[in-house]
Amino acid sequence: MVKMAIRKKLSFSKLQKIRTYLSSKKEADSRKMGLLVDGPNMLRKEFNINLFEIRDILSDYGDIKVAKVFLNQYAGEKLVEAIENQGFEPIITSGDVDVRMAVEAMEMIYNDAIDAIALVTRDADFKAVLNKAMEVGKETIIIGAEPGFSAALKNCADIAIILNDEDFEEDHREDSCNLFSYGD
Repeated sequence: MVKMAIRKKLSFSKLQKIRTYLSSKKEADSRKMGLLVDGPNMLRKEFNINLFEIRDILSDYGDIKVAKVFLNQYAGEKLVEAIENQGFEPIITSGDVDVRMAVEAMEMIYNDAIDAIALVTRDADFKAVLNKAMEVGKETIIIGAEPGFSAALKNCADIAIILNDEDFEEDHREDSCNLFSYGD
């Protein structure tokens, strides 16, 4: 059974730093974004992921046109209801959640109405999706949490955001990845 705290507020300074950075990247014509959340991987009690805050942060980067949370068949009714109440479409699958999410991501990659793809996951299996998105000219954002956030994901996305409970830090690196963390 998946349990989570959906409504955890981040401090103003943490949000402000991320918003300032993302809004500096926002173009005059706002990007149209697709947001996909790996429910079993990220919506866990120990991460306290707040879907409203993720949506709010990303809205400074572009307009979210598609927002879906992928769940397995064991997701409780209250979780599904909470996801719907936050404006996300819950997708419940009896098969492998990662496969269904990857298929949906590929559809977004080849959808001309979507400019950027944001994935909320820690799973390295999505590295191929990010690479394909970049190959066809889509901007990529990966949002994850420690422990277990794949270094490969963080290093291949245009922007990587690490959600943890601690203070916000910005890591300036020489590669093309923009990494933000709520790190230790």
